[in-house]
This record gives sequence, structure tokens and C-alpha cells, in this order.
Amino acid sequence: MKVKSSKNGSACTLTVEGKIDTITAPELEEAVKSNLPICEKMIFDFTNVEYITSAGLRVLVYAQRELMKKGGVTVTGVNEGIKKIFTVTGMYKILKIK
Repeated sequence: MKVKSSKNGSACTLTVEGKIDTITAPELEEAVKSNLPICEKMIFDFTNVEYITSAGLRVLVYAQRELMKKGGVTVTGVNEGIKKIFTVTGMYKILKIK
């Protein structure tokens, strides 16, 4: 998995590529934590994400909880497989999915 971060105004975008699983989720979590102090909202670009496990979902929930009172979390570029996971787990209720 690769994570690239960029900032545009008060929003940080984390562009993620590959698989988000138990092994790679800590790297994503570190990217979230390092960007939290400078972001009011966080956008995850999942255009090139193959799949996500519960470890990755936990990182998204963490980011949402930390940014809830500011701008929250948006996930973009979600493929059909990940949409299905977000639906089954109820993630679509707590995250903005585009």
C-alpha cells in the first residue's frame, strides 16, 4: 500500500493505493495522525484501493471521530467491492462516500 498526502486549504487529501489490511493499516493510521493537526477535514481518495479489511475501517472511524466537530471525513473513488463492504458494515452512515 502507498499513501500520498496533500493539502488544499483546510482539507487534507490522502491518496491511497493498494490493499488496506492488518499489515498496511498502521501506515495509513500514521498518515492520518500526522495530518490531523493541520486539517479540518480529510478526504481519502480510494480510486486505486483494491480492498479494505476491518483494520482499515478502524482507521477511517478514528479519523472521523477526530474530525467530526470540524469537517469530517469523505471517501472518494470507491469501487463496487468497497461500496459493498461500507454498506454491510454501516460505514456509509458515518462517512461521506462519493
